[in-house]
Amino acid sequence: MIWCVEDDDSIRDIEIYTLKSTGFEARGFVDGDSFWRELISTDILPELVLMDIMLPGEDGIALLKKMRELSKTEDIPVIMATAKGMEFDKVQSLDIGADDYLVKPFGMMEMVSRIKAVLRRCSPKKKEHIYSNGSINMNIDAHIVSVKDNKVDLTYKEYEILKLFLSNQGIVFTRDQLLSEIWGVDYFGETRTVDMHIKTLRQKLGESGRTIKTVRNVGYRMETCI
Repeated sequence: MIWCVEDDDSIRDIEIYTLKSTGFEARGFVDGDSFWRELISTDILPELVLMDIMLPGEDGIALLKKMRELSKTEDIPVIMATAKGMEFDKVQSLDIGADDYLVKPFGMMEMVSRIKAVLRRCSPKKKEHIYSNGSINMNIDAHIVSVKDNKVDLTYKEYEILKLFLSNQGIVFTRDQLLSEIWGVDYFGETRTVDMHIKTLRQKLGESGRTIKTVRNVGYRMETCI
């Protein structure tokens, strides 16, 4: 079941029609309020949400943030629809936790392709409950990171980068690999985005941030503390 949150009736109708004609179940919502009321009250959650950023009342960015903060909805894949040229909206959406974005106007077949790609990428994977390295501890169930028992507040992307490093210690990731793993295969961003996030992650981890090593002309890896 795909939920489409779009205030333009004609766009929403064609999204739902296309999804149904390609084998999906689909449901539409005209605004964020009706979407949120149904989301928190239903026992049958959507497999994915396609959500416009510009909505009457509460906008898509605010709704995405609420979804990522609620345990019931934090893992639901979300694709954001952004206006052409609104680079800040795209970056903000991805940093908060969007799985992909579409730039309006977009083709319906592109929409279906992106949805299928995100669903493949976000298929349930077995999780370990705790990742650790030296004084760094990550509790997956509680979504908490601590260093020397002090909680560290990370953005969604910083958290995902750290989780990738902790679960693959000693393995080198190129910047392109990190863009693909953290931002998604369809995110075309500059590699300096990775460098900026690594820099802030290191700063937040303090001395423990030194375990994230720069591999010259390649990328980054996390060294295991003995």
